[in-house]
Amino acid sequence: MPKLKKNHDRGSRDWYQKQRWRNRAKHQFRVEPLCRLCLQRGIVTAATVCDHVRPHRGDVNKFWLGELQSLCKSCHDRDKKFLEQRGYLPDVGPDGWPLDPRHPVYQAG
Repeated sequence: MPKLKKNHDRGSRDWYQKQRWRNRAKHQFRVEPLCRLCLQRGIVTAATVCDHVRPHRGDVNKFWLGELQSLCKSCHDRDKKFLEQRGYLPDVGPDGWPLDPRHPVYQAG
């Protein structure tokens, strides 16, 4: 049987339940109410997720002081995850070439 974790072992997941985080997220939505990634594509979508631009990975200082961005749930769950795993966004332009300059096709090799 797996050992149950105590509340203090949940770490950074608990930080999202604090009033301090809710206030910070509310402020982020006031200054950036639309999804940043959708806007880069020319699409206007209301933001629903307050996201850390660079993952905090449990670092308390990065969590509370790191740069935030507003995203819609779809971009957060799909595109941001892809970006964190691969280092670039998969979007392509009408010519079929990737739009993200970080895409491997643009890297000198």
